[in-house]
Amino acid sequence: MPAQARSPTRALLCFDGSHDAANAIAVAGALLGSREATVVTVWEPVAVWQPYDPAAVLSAGISRLSSERLSLDEIASEIAQATMQRGVELARGAGFDAIGKLKSGKAWRAICEAAAEIEAEPIVLGARGLSRVQSVLLGSVSGAVAAHARRALLIVPTSQP
Repeated sequence: MPAQARSPTRALLCFDGSHDAANAIAVAGALLGSREATVVTVWEPVAVWQPYDPAAVLSAGISRLSSERLSLDEIASEIAQATMQRGVELARGAGFDAIGKLKSGKAWRAICEAAAEIEAEPIVLGARGLSRVQSVLLGSVSGAVAAHARRALLIVPTSQP
């Protein structure tokens, strides 16, 4: 008995404003065709910042204290909102029926949560093309999402400039 064709599910397009993320949306549009999509942009409140540079550990507490006075979280949220809107425009230009979703927290965790909330498949991410050493030092959002998402992924490697 032939398998029934499934209707396309909503894609989750991860957009951080980078060239790699924009390229991933364009590639996904060409590969996946017209379908509903949610563009997610994640911003990290100062409270969840974790310094990767050992020297930054000394200034992390001061940064958190000054963030409250300077409203850094509010500024970051506004920038993320504008970034998300740009991602929605790119997604619509690539053929998606797109809406935006703003999340806060650690990027990989927020992406996995957003995918679960809307039952998205696939999750589309751009990869920066980091070496293993760079990934260990800087963290790899695409690697963490791949390890934790439990759903189909489309990870588009960095494009040539």
